[in-house]
Amino acid sequence: MLDFRVEYRDRNVDVVLEDSSTVGDIKRILENELQIPASKMLLKGWKTGDVDDSTVLKTLHLPKNNSLYVLTPDLPLPSSSHSGALQESLNQNFMLLVTHREVQREYNLNFSGSSTIQEVKRNVYDLTSIPVRHQLWEGWPPSATDDSMTLAVSGLTFPCHRLTVGRRSSPVQTREQSEEQCTDVHMVSDSDGDDFEDATEFGVDDGEMFGVASSALRKSPMMPENAENEGDALLQFTAEFSSRYGDCHPVYFIGSLEAAFQEAFYGKARDRKLLAIYLHHDESVLTNVFCSQMLCAESIVSYLSQNFITWAWDMTKEANRARFLTMCTRHFGSVVAQTIRTQKTDQFPLFLIIMGKRSSNEVLNVIQGNTTVDELMMRLMAAMEIFSAQQQEDIKDEDEREARENVKREQDEAYRISLEADRAKREAQEREMAEQFRLEQIRKEQEEEREAIRLSLEQSLPPEPKEESTESVSKLRIRTPSGEFFERRFLASSKLQVVFDFVASKGYPWEEYKLLGTFPRRDVTQLDPNKSLLEVKLYPQETLFLEAKE
Repeated sequence: MLDFRVEYRDRNVDVVLEDSSTVGDIKRILENELQIPASKMLLKGWKTGDVDDSTVLKTLHLPKNNSLYVLTPDLPLPSSSHSGALQESLNQNFMLLVTHREVQREYNLNFSGSSTIQEVKRNVYDLTSIPVRHQLWEGWPPSATDDSMTLAVSGLTFPCHRLTVGRRSSPVQTREQSEEQCTDVHMVSDSDGDDFEDATEFGVDDGEMFGVASSALRKSPMMPENAENEGDALLQFTAEFSSRYGDCHPVYFIGSLEAAFQEAFYGKARDRKLLAIYLHHDESVLTNVFCSQMLCAESIVSYLSQNFITWAWDMTKEANRARFLTMCTRHFGSVVAQTIRTQKTDQFPLFLIIMGKRSSNEVLNVIQGNTTVDELMMRLMAAMEIFSAQQQEDIKDEDEREARENVKREQDEAYRISLEADRAKREAQEREMAEQFRLEQIRKEQEEEREAIRLSLEQSLPPEPKEESTESVSKLRIRTPSGEFFERRFLASSKLQVVFDFVASKGYPWEEYKLLGTFPRRDVTQLDPNKSLLEVKLYPQETLFLEAKE
């Protein structure tokens, strides 16, 4: 699968295709996205030169990520007012494809529309070491006659424009070439030439002259010297970086290097990232180009954001340099610290790629400032391949460890539940025993109370009259629910309550039992207890039986 980012005016379209697809397939996708007929499109930006719609992508040997742009010369520009169009052009970003003729090397440089031609030439001096006054250019539009012009009004092709730069052998030769080829699209960098010539006459070296110019543009240092707190130093670094190079830059971690380690290396294995340490140096001629053209490239910013924790430090001041070397020795060892210590100023900026391991932190790569966007991306991706392999092992180990811990937790939980069940069962048994004891106590108390009542009733009964008594005597025979009988004689004049008390003294209280007559069947307990036995017709004798009340 190949990834393409296609620019058209103020839009970006991402296209993903198999390498067996053709250039025409890309155009058909863009036709739907941009609402532009494929026949009106010129698809530019191929590294291998011009291609046609039938070209198979595999034959072009393209990298995975590619940048293209669409030109539509046959279509008119959107109508807008002149001032609005100018403001829009100033806000646009131009991609300059600059070829260094002598070494046949191509640079992809991004500049805003508000940048001047002179700024472009100075940046190219950083890359090629060709002083501005010695630069011989091809490809500038005829309207680009003044180095103070902004790119927005210079007539450059948007979004991409191809230029070629070489070294002019002598000022005389350059002027002759300029006069002979005045009709060609050539441009010789004579602006500010007088200043450079004057500097040469006074013995000022080209590099020194450019260094003074660059230093004059700096408003404040990237990082305060001897900052007490690394987080505060990083806050100033981020603010100054944004003011110099714009808001499209890596998200720098605000905090100490130890905190960056913690964030990158010590979370869950799936959440870990590589640590990228950017070492800035204001005195290096490579710094401006590296920051503006590579570190702020959208592809680099996106890749770092997804896969890295990025931490930065300024090595310009000696105190800050010594402070970082001390941190480096503590965290990476003396070998890495010595490697950074021996780096010359012009080898900065440096980009350190760090991978956290179980026992130590490993420096996977040290990237110097003299690189390109493609080289930087390839080295970042190579580091990610190494990290991904290690991360998969860590994830596997972590998953196995978590599985073991889950089993142990489940066993502990099952044991806890078992103990809880045993405790609950024991407590239930204890409650049941306590309840049984309580009920037994109540039963005993009730029995004691009934026995006391029975004895009291038994003692309160009038004496049983003798058979030869001269008074009228009623003889009652009472059958219990169990089939037993007991008999007693009562005076016929005795109240029915006396019979009730007698039955109760035998353990059958009239509140719980009914005393029934046989002939006729009647419930004696429903009769008036104050009437005599004679009155209720329980005379001279009667057989009664007891029945429990419902």
